[in-house]
Amino acid sequence: MLGLSSFLPAQRGHSHAVRQPFRRTVTAGVTVAIALGALVANADHASAENVALPTPLPDNFYSQPADIAKYTNGQIIRARTRPNPPAFFDIRTVQLKFRSTDSQGKPIAAVTTVLIPNHKRPNGPLLSFEHIVNAVGLQCAPSQALWTQDPNLTIREAPALNTVLQQGWTIAIPDHLGPRSAYGAARLGGQITLDGIRAARNFAPADVRASRVALAGYSGGGMAAAWAAALAPRYAPELHLVGAAYGGAPMNLIKMAEGLGYNNPHPAFGLAFAAAIGLSREYPDQIPMRKFLSPLGSSMYMQMRNACTNDILRLGAGHSAKQVAIGGRQVFENRTARRVVEDNSLALYPGVPKAPIFEWHSPTDVLIPVSSIVHTLGRYCRAGTRVQVLLTPSPDHLSAAVIGLLPALRYLTDRFNGIPAPNEC
Repeated sequence: MLGLSSFLPAQRGHSHAVRQPFRRTVTAGVTVAIALGALVANADHASAENVALPTPLPDNFYSQPADIAKYTNGQIIRARTRPNPPAFFDIRTVQLKFRSTDSQGKPIAAVTTVLIPNHKRPNGPLLSFEHIVNAVGLQCAPSQALWTQDPNLTIREAPALNTVLQQGWTIAIPDHLGPRSAYGAARLGGQITLDGIRAARNFAPADVRASRVALAGYSGGGMAAAWAAALAPRYAPELHLVGAAYGGAPMNLIKMAEGLGYNNPHPAFGLAFAAAIGLSREYPDQIPMRKFLSPLGSSMYMQMRNACTNDILRLGAGHSAKQVAIGGRQVFENRTARRVVEDNSLALYPGVPKAPIFEWHSPTDVLIPVSSIVHTLGRYCRAGTRVQVLLTPSPDHLSAAVIGLLPALRYLTDRFNGIPAPNEC
């Protein structure tokens, strides 16, 4: 949908030091706690019976083996070749099923799609690209969307990614929402991303075993990339990331919920409701979502359980958490739900990335709490992480994604080439 020339306005953006103040703007976006607090208030005990999982894909490649526990994180369970996605050329495409770990510390089978240039040098750059996925249906995941005919699910960054593929970069695109399409479970996305990199390096035909590795993503994909960068020093210290470039990432889901006004209907409430569904799938004993839904909420839940972005927005438009929950309880009345949301808020995670960070966003973005980005990156700066920030000249969330992508890839090109990262702290 976007030609490569659509990315060129990036050069009109301006880099700013992290300490520059930004106007705090908070609305629905991918808000999680807005629905959670209302849906689980007064929950004494939850059960997986109160959580509806997505309909499994008919392709048995995605099934989890009974002996999953014997595998180590990042170990390949199965590999298969695939036809090249329609938007990509002069590459080979493989999909890897590998072991990762869910939000409860249990083993899961996850999937990454690896695009391998036909002309690359051994151990050339390896980029883990975290695609935007706002969905609770498994058919919306990147490993499916890469081949879809639906223009709403296509990888719109394909022109820019083709450019770096032709430069010899291998690209791994993980299904970072996991096998339950757990939209909103941001920490999970970071873990799957890191294990997907391990799997790509373990796949001998890709010849990236000793490659330099970087991360990139925007919005929900940026959240997975940001979590991966922060988790890497402890979760995957052997990867030695050379850089992470991400933008528009919600870093404090609590603050997003506090700024929403859950009593009032909102046009983007569907995203909040979908995130509550995703988190209930990852935390079934803490969030028995179905048990506390009103008739309207139950109807929305069953219609949305396999939905992609457009249907999520359509089903949730004009509704609120108060309408879909029995009793319309106060958002933060339930401590269990709040802890779950805090555990998936990067601003509250004490770990710090070792890899240098390039972050971009619109200073007037109304979908994410910009102040939480400033707070998080400021903490990274104080801990010694090298950080560069690009404020895009766009007024909104989606146009910022386009404007910042090429500068992000240029930043990672320098890191792959061994050029020291700039530091604006």
